[in-house]
Amino acid sequence: MLTLVLPGEVSKAISTALGKAGAREIGGVLMAEHVDHNEFVVRDITIHRRGAFASFVRRIEDAVGRLRLFFDRARHDYTRFNYLGEWHSHPSFTPEPSTKDDLSMLQIVQDQTVGANFAVLLVVKLDAHGQLVGTAHTYLPDGSKGRSVVRFEQLRDATIIRHEEV
Repeated sequence: MLTLVLPGEVSKAISTALGKAGAREIGGVLMAEHVDHNEFVVRDITIHRRGAFASFVRRIEDAVGRLRLFFDRARHDYTRFNYLGEWHSHPSFTPEPSTKDDLSMLQIVQDQTVGANFAVLLVVKLDAHGQLVGTAHTYLPDGSKGRSVVRFEQLRDATIIRHEEV
């Protein structure tokens, strides 16, 4: 089972974007560091605001520049730092992947040009108290999907990492 850790600054950036989006679905790309066996810490995200009430369009090509910057900062150490998957919101529904979400993620992980051994989908929303909640699932090229553990950390100081909005 994979564990996905969202540091406080990443959780805050997503929460802020969700607050601005209201009932519209939004999302982006997850870039992470492999820190332990099956444990990944999200180090950067993109925020794509092209969503509607019950749909979000994934456009990985919109994130290519941000991915290149992430890889440059990580000195192209792809075994430690890499694209991990996608995130998006379900502001009006439970934060579980839909059938369309499952198909989209399987297309990503089965695309040989992407070259991923797996991909993670994080589905989030703000609860009635404004707290970030969500689920994560890992998709494999053989078509299987498994629930992952997601750990939302609290912001420890006033420093917010700027995440690119596209």
